[in-house]
Amino acid sequence: MIDKSMQSSTVACNGDPAVRSIVQAGIRLILEQQTPGGAYPASPSFSAYAGYCWFRDGSYIADAMSASGHIESAERFFDWCSNALTSRAGRIRRIAAESLAGRPVAADQMLPTRFTLDGGEGSDDWWDFQLDGYGTWLWALAEHSARHDRPLERWAEAIDLTVDYLSVSWQRPCYDWWEESAQHVHVSTLGCIASGLASIAQTGLIGKSLSERAASTAHEIRRRVQNEGVQDGHLTKWLGTDTVDASLVSLIAPMNFLPPHSPLSAGTIAVIEEQLTVDNGVHRYLADTYYGGGQWPLLSCFLGLAHAASGNRTRAHELLEWTASTAGANDELPEQVDHHLLDPDHLQPWNERWGSSANPLLWSHAMFIRLAIALGVPYDTAGPTPAPAAKENAK
Repeated sequence: MIDKSMQSSTVACNGDPAVRSIVQAGIRLILEQQTPGGAYPASPSFSAYAGYCWFRDGSYIADAMSASGHIESAERFFDWCSNALTSRAGRIRRIAAESLAGRPVAADQMLPTRFTLDGGEGSDDWWDFQLDGYGTWLWALAEHSARHDRPLERWAEAIDLTVDYLSVSWQRPCYDWWEESAQHVHVSTLGCIASGLASIAQTGLIGKSLSERAASTAHEIRRRVQNEGVQDGHLTKWLGTDTVDASLVSLIAPMNFLPPHSPLSAGTIAVIEEQLTVDNGVHRYLADTYYGGGQWPLLSCFLGLAHAASGNRTRAHELLEWTASTAGANDELPEQVDHHLLDPDHLQPWNERWGSSANPLLWSHAMFIRLAIALGVPYDTAGPTPAPAAKENAK
């Protein structure tokens, strides 16, 4: 389903003023929207997201800010995460103790996936039990530490709590990135957890016992994914299926769960291109009906990062260019676009429920920034110059 014509007409994005403008606009938006306490609102105006910060979205946003040289912004977010965790230390220790005793707590007693901007849990019903964000925050923290040679002491207690939480919980079914399919164990979730645990262990900046526990759990997760999360040479949406989800390409880059030049990475990229990519826009998965099942700019950026890491920079530039084409007024990037809907009948019901889909989405901007930096796109900013990417984790 790749648009072959686009492959022969790559635009040199390095010289594209529109790309540079969107990068600068994204950095400004993120800095303007970040709260004094460090939270990144998912979207400033979308009714279902306004007033909330996700560990997952926020960690990718913090990584983009770190890569673009905004150290203080990233570290304020890490402080916000740390406060959310340490203020629930007793709850996390209880979850770990009950799990080790063979009495795992109910899903509604696990940590939520999103918090109010002041670190509370909110009163709205939500599909809350998700584990990937806690692994992603460890990964983003480790990347930031390696990129800027920053110590980890100020987040030590939160790191310890997160390793405890994930080491006893990773095998549990939970909601996926999209807050769906809670009955399954999702490969993207497992990859985010393993990447976070492995990355924080490899920093050498946490205690030996904690490092060994994190590394051992990451190894167990890898083994399970290899045994149950691979079909026909590619990763799968969840354990025991052969279907795919575009979130899987994040495990190639930037998460470094898979070596980018491995056959499994190549197979995963190929199946996402074949099944979920149309004219360079990427769908979440084939059965998607959310707002009609549109294409997500942030997923095109994840796919671009995977291509860039595996050596196909031409393809990565094409995906960056397509993402730039989705920008609207003030260079704002949306959550998704309706250029190619998988199920058009479901667009209007979602519009009636929550209004138009999120626009702008800070996560979309973060992934655009991250891909642009990976491709060496120059731009002017009032802040520091982008830092080089952290070294790829040894696997």
